[in-house]
Amino acid sequence: MSLSNLENILFLDIETVPQTYYFEDLSPKVKTLFETKNRLKINEEKTAGHVYQDLGGIQSEFGKIVCISVGMVKNNVTGRTIRVKSFAHDDEFTLLTQFKRLLDDHYKAGILCGHNAKEFDFPYLCRRMLIHGIALPLALDIAGKKPWDIKHLDTMELWKFGDYKAFTSLALLCHVFGVPTPKDDITGADVARVYYEDKDLARIAVYCEKDVIALIQVFLKMHLEPLVEEGNITQVPLAPQA
Repeated sequence: MSLSNLENILFLDIETVPQTYYFEDLSPKVKTLFETKNRLKINEEKTAGHVYQDLGGIQSEFGKIVCISVGMVKNNVTGRTIRVKSFAHDDEFTLLTQFKRLLDDHYKAGILCGHNAKEFDFPYLCRRMLIHGIALPLALDIAGKKPWDIKHLDTMELWKFGDYKAFTSLALLCHVFGVPTPKDDITGADVARVYYEDKDLARIAVYCEKDVIALIQVFLKMHLEPLVEEGNITQVPLAPQA
């Protein structure tokens, strides 16, 4: 795509956790539903509890979103800038409502971009919104739209060039494109622990924002554009929970 629309793109990433930290804390009905959905993964070596630890946060029926980080790119007289901010809240309804307001107010005709977002972030957001009775914002409501009318971009899909054989991580794309990634003190596997044990949403938001910055830099490199300098990247402080 042409970079003439760069300022109309909202880059995003989400962080999710299981709805309860331990499988044992689920109600008997939900335990049964989880076991039924994941019956082929549960065996003598891997109990339902182990599978829940691995998959509870990434299956939208059993997980919840705790952070949505977004990034915007602007072309200024002093150079190109990146501004990132996060919606992070223990109450998922509040978080999703805040994010929906951003989309409705500023990105009705905008473009959404993520990494593996067509398979994960976008459908997860839609499912959780509907579960909470939130009407989908126009930018996410793709039902009945023709493929060429859907304004969603996915850097993993862009990198495939029609090849559907393999998953390519954002970290790998950062490596091959020479995008600097600061050493993180947590990984995606740590998010549930940091949320439930450390109760540190701010730390999760920082981690999520780093992925959004990396996403934008990779997107620019894929379009033969220079990286945005670190001094031109602004991370908005996380707002306190109401």
